[in-house]
Formats: sequence, structure tokens, C-alpha cells
Amino acid sequence: MDTVSPPITGKPDGERGGQVRKPVTIKTLRQMAARGEPFACLACYDAITARWLERAGVHLLLAGDSAAEIVLGLPRTIHMPLDLTVWLTAALKRGAPGTVVMADMPFLSYHTDDGEALRNAGRCMTEGLADIVKLEADASFAPIIDKMTRAGIPVCAHVGSLPQRAAIRGGYGSAGRSAKEAARIVEDAVALEQAGAAMLLLEAVPDEVTDAVLARTRVPVIGIGAGTACHGQILVLHDLLGLTDHPPRFAEPTANLGEAVRDAAHAWVQRVHAREIGGRRYEMAEDERVAFQEAVQHRKASS
Repeated sequence: MDTVSPPITGKPDGERGGQVRKPVTIKTLRQMAARGEPFACLACYDAITARWLERAGVHLLLAGDSAAEIVLGLPRTIHMPLDLTVWLTAALKRGAPGTVVMADMPFLSYHTDDGEALRNAGRCMTEGLADIVKLEADASFAPIIDKMTRAGIPVCAHVGSLPQRAAIRGGYGSAGRSAKEAARIVEDAVALEQAGAAMLLLEAVPDEVTDAVLARTRVPVIGIGAGTACHGQILVLHDLLGLTDHPPRFAEPTANLGEAVRDAAHAWVQRVHAREIGGRRYEMAEDERVAFQEAVQHRKASS
């Protein structure tokens, strides 16, 4: 089958005459960034959804630690288990083998010991089939990013607002709104790129901070609530689809699936109540039906 370049605009794969895009890799994303072509990223958590997102032309999928909240119903991302990260990452890659899949390393999976950090990142790559791992970091994490890179593990360094540190601030929020903090975020980004980070993710910062990071670094920069200038953009899929009750201010839904899911489930409740569940029933061949009824009657007569 013929292949085409990763879609930038236009119709999803399923509407393009049966053609499929070439597999997207980290190299692809670098080339797109160099050409000034934005790439689309989403956080999701299962293989079937990943398959549809690949068909839609999404370039990168993140097995986000937001699954702690979205999937498990826990209050904060710090509750994400490492084993679940590994399993979800592998699920995304199996569902979307032609898409870059990023593992979001959970809280304390890379903080306490360099050896443990390397082993955990390695699990994300081998068991989890990840193409790249993401670490929430500042400049102090440069040594471990250097070690991971030298071990052959591509790293995306997440700077700006860091959800795993929300407890320090008393909740989720923006970053870089003071001159001092903005300058520190830029220096963090530079230090982590110099340590070997293959990509950066910049969260919840003013446009001025984004512009400064882009001016000082050369790797692809993914933004979330960081303005429109970034090379790539990412959101949590459930925020995009209108499934969350309180999405962050930077997440504008493109659908209202929450109400659609509610309405579909309510229709199912009504169908069950009316004993009109729909679909096709299984049937017995006539001779098998007669034989079964005779056997039932015989058991009744014998009892």
C-alpha cells in the first residue's frame, strides 16, 4: 500500500482513499519542528482509543500520569503507579504502532536513586514499548537525564508548571509569571537540553517564557497552556472531548462527549426496562430446538 507523509492538515487517514501515513518517529518530529510544521499530541490511556487517534493523524501519544485522576479516580497525579504506567504505555504502542508514544514517569520513580531511575526508565522502554520517556524536571535533574541519554533512553524534559510538585504550591497552577521564575524556567530548559533531552514540554507559562525557551533551545518544544508558538501541542484527550467537568483554562473542548455518553447510557437504561435491547439473537436449528425441547420434557417427566 502506498504511504504518505504524516498529515499536517486535511482529512483523517480513514477518509483518504485507504492510504496510511508513514510511521512517525522522534526524527519525524524534529524534521517537522525544523520546517515550522506544528505536530499534535494527546494524552490517552487505552489501545482502542490510541488506534483511532493514530487514524486521525495525531503524531505523539502520552501515557500520562493524569491516568491516576482520569482512569483511577485518585485526587492527584502523584498517585500514579509505575506498573500501570508501563502497561498503559505498551497498550498505546500496540494500538498505535506508527505513532510516537511517550511514557510519563511517575512521582518518585526517578527521584531517589540514579540506578533505580535508569531501571524504571528502561522498563518503560522495554516492557512499555515507549519511544521516549518524560520527566518533570529542573536543572538539578541534568545528571540523570545525561545518564539516561547515554544509556540510549530518549528523554523529554517537562519544565514550567510541574503537577507532581503541586503540593508545594497548594494546588495546580501556572508558572513563570514573575521575572525571577520565568528566567529560572528558561535556564532549566537550556540546562536539560544540554544534558541530552531530546524534547522539552513546557506547561502553563506566559507567551514571553515560551518565546525565550524557543530562542535558547534547538530541540522540539511541546506546549500545554504555553501559547501557540511551540512546535507541538498536547492536551489530555478527555479535556478535548468534553468528558471532564472542570478542564484547565487552556483546554478548549472540540466535542461534548460527556453529554453524549450520558444520553447513550440513559437510552440503554430505557431499552433494558422495555426489554428492547436490540441487536440480533442467537438461534438454534429447528432439529436441535426440537431435540432440546424433548430432552427438557423428558427431564421434567423423570423428576
